[in-house]
Amino acid sequence: MTNLQPGREAVADDPTEHAGALAKPLQTSHNPIAAYRDRLRAGRESLYSQFDQGVPIAALVLERSRMIDEILREAWKQHLGETRDAALLAVGGYGRQELHPASDVDILILIEPSADTDLAASLEQLVTFLWDIGLEVGHSVRTLEDCFREAAGDVTVMTNLLEARWLSGSETLGQRMREATAPDRIWPSERFFAAKTEEQHARWEKYGGTAYNLEPNIKENPGGLRDIQMIGWVAKRHFAAETLHDLVGHDFLTEPEHQALIAGQALLWRIRFALHRLAGRREDRLLFDYQRTLAQQFGFCDGENNLAVEQFMQQYYRTVQQLNRLNEMLLQLFREAILLHDQIGPPVAINRRFQSRSGYLEVTSPDVFRRYPIALLEAFHLLQTHLELAGVRASTIRLIRENRHRIDEAFRADLRARSLFMEILREPRGLTHAIRRMNRYGVLAAYIPAFANIVGRMQYDLFHVYTVDEHTLTLVRNLRRFVIPEHDGEFPLCSAVARRIPKMELLYVAGLFHDIAKGRGGDHSVLGARDAWDFCRLHELSEFDSRLVAWLVEHHLVMSMTAQRKDIGDPEVVQGFAGFIGDETRLDYLYLLTVADARATNPERWNSWQDALLRELYYGTRRALLRGFDNPQAQDDLIAQKQTEARRLVARYGVDPSACNRLWIKFSLDYFLYNSPDEIAWQTRQILASGPARQPLVLIRPETARGGTEIFIYARDRANLFARTTALLDQMGLNIMDARVMTTDDGMTTNSYQVLDQDCNTLDDSLRMEEIRSALAADLLEEATTSIRVARSVPRRHRHFPIETRISFASDEPNHRTIMRLNTLDRPGLLAEVGDVFRSCGIRLQNAKIATVGAEVDDVFFITTEADTAITCESALACLRREIHARLETQSPEG
Repeated sequence: MTNLQPGREAVADDPTEHAGALAKPLQTSHNPIAAYRDRLRAGRESLYSQFDQGVPIAALVLERSRMIDEILREAWKQHLGETRDAALLAVGGYGRQELHPASDVDILILIEPSADTDLAASLEQLVTFLWDIGLEVGHSVRTLEDCFREAAGDVTVMTNLLEARWLSGSETLGQRMREATAPDRIWPSERFFAAKTEEQHARWEKYGGTAYNLEPNIKENPGGLRDIQMIGWVAKRHFAAETLHDLVGHDFLTEPEHQALIAGQALLWRIRFALHRLAGRREDRLLFDYQRTLAQQFGFCDGENNLAVEQFMQQYYRTVQQLNRLNEMLLQLFREAILLHDQIGPPVAINRRFQSRSGYLEVTSPDVFRRYPIALLEAFHLLQTHLELAGVRASTIRLIRENRHRIDEAFRADLRARSLFMEILREPRGLTHAIRRMNRYGVLAAYIPAFANIVGRMQYDLFHVYTVDEHTLTLVRNLRRFVIPEHDGEFPLCSAVARRIPKMELLYVAGLFHDIAKGRGGDHSVLGARDAWDFCRLHELSEFDSRLVAWLVEHHLVMSMTAQRKDIGDPEVVQGFAGFIGDETRLDYLYLLTVADARATNPERWNSWQDALLRELYYGTRRALLRGFDNPQAQDDLIAQKQTEARRLVARYGVDPSACNRLWIKFSLDYFLYNSPDEIAWQTRQILASGPARQPLVLIRPETARGGTEIFIYARDRANLFARTTALLDQMGLNIMDARVMTTDDGMTTNSYQVLDQDCNTLDDSLRMEEIRSALAADLLEEATTSIRVARSVPRRHRHFPIETRISFASDEPNHRTIMRLNTLDRPGLLAEVGDVFRSCGIRLQNAKIATVGAEVDDVFFITTEADTAITCESALACLRREIHARLETQSPEG
């Protein structure tokens, strides 16, 4: 089957036009391989030129197919003459006449069972010749019996044969193959449709179930070219349709839907054509390596608030979303026609406007939405309250799409619509599916106009792995899971907090609006808060609730930024954050929104370390709020409490409290301030048990309350210890999340690192941990003074994000230290380079908070002079800034 644009054949060249021109040099050439290569090169250059001139892509893929047809026919004639014992057929995309510059040329060679050895030799020479001239040929040689047997056992083979197109040789063989694999012989329509549907679901699952991947596969992702091909295969198998337009005649598509399908296919074809040309090979992934260049080639320019690449990708995402919806609708119609044989059962009344038919919601008449536009929202509420419904019937989906324009200002001002939307948010079941369907069918963007701006909007970084609308809906799903008992085990604290939340719908509204202003210029949090306030007041929420929602939107990043960038072990930091929050209700709402947001930003990068940070900040803030702002916990009281609890913990192992006191008297107060009682007890017990003979001491604790694996070093202090340790850990593929470096009065140092592996998990392999421990211990014994250069290369994705190095300093006067914040491109060996700069500039590191946001690091270092005072000397700060810039600028991002 050929997926043709109407009139496509008229724009392409006639296949006989070049035949004579091709045959003549091939017949007279002393080097036919070179002649064929020249013809392929000239044809490719001609296609590129036409592409640049804007020739319709449908004409180009057809022209390339026809050019390959000519070459294969001539080569077949030269190698096999007029044989009647074999036939040459095009299959796959080539069979559909959809060849892009680097597409595989898939062919099937049919042979008679009686074929002799001379034929086999000729075929082998033919295939070798095709590879020699530069064609990447995927070929199979089969008899009719082979075809029948292989196709009967594999729907993929059957699909390939379904698209077979005769090229040369015995036409009779090709016809007999089509008859042998017809629906009345193997794979009847019902089985074929069921198998292809299952195949599609498996493919979608493989690609994450979303069309919104950062580097999507334009062929295999949901909404990609394979979805269009799926429609074609089913239509050809069941309806004998030769073009997609035939589905209009069968009443499966309307003319506008067909035009949208063809336009979407054309865009994906143009992208695929350009991808093959740019990559110089078959490439169906829209990698970061190509996105910027393609955006320029497609005519996009950077705007004030949107990069060209973001505009290009938004066009792509919106297109595949539409194609995905058309695929969903058509497959449901096919299901009714093929599996149910149009016997869809009698309607079951739900109300005057809606009914159920075969488990799907449908309108009682085609003019329901015209007569009662509020039904455009009612449909989604009914899906929540009628759990027996599997979805919306395709004919009703079409009507929803066609009537979206009725959701106007008057509609949004209607009390019935406003009440119904809030009921959807308050409904205890089905919210996630309802909101996702509303987005898919275009209703959500119609009802909340600002939402339309973020549909399909990408953010060109590695931090946000979804488009803004997909991220937003995933956040709402995460919030919803906090109140579902079956998911209590995922985030126990979140589930417990959610049960105390009086109005979860306020969180859902905050979630819908938290990123709604992205791409509009200005601070998206502030702009989104204004939109949220207007929405709440329009929907007659109380002033208190409206202010809470607007506050949540405006400050939705504050809790994560505090946890990642500030030392939350400092009571003053926690007290200040508590003062900003104000009360426990706001804390509960903000904590749930923060966790849901972080998990929806990049689920694969969410880890136990982030979870533990936010949990620690939540508990610390709650304690501060319970004490009251006029009664902050004194630093001395906090240290005394930690020491008392640590003594209690070590006493379980028979450790003498007086031994603890003798050790602790050498430690600074900061050690007790920034470590938990559990950490103090564990480290104290290990130091006392080891004795001087076993030092330097290197220990690994697989899992801690902080969510990471702790690597603890107790050794004689030396200037390059941090730089060499971090270099070794980096070289061994570990992500350092936190570093705490304390020096004792007797010249020893306690270095504690919280690490995760490359998959953001704690370490659990004992052999791996021993390898790490041994490497660190050996390096400590060497007492080397040189630096270690990390040999790992910069990840491919990171190379496409030019990030300027920024360094800023702030004073932490209460703790007599300086805070240095570093933003730069993430790269191997970064911490080691920074540590080496600290050594050369005479700076002590006390603590480090390590955060990576996509390709950008946002690290915070708490540093002092060698005399343990804040750095007030401008020359010292200038040294730091100058040396760090120098080190990082000499590191090539190409790695």
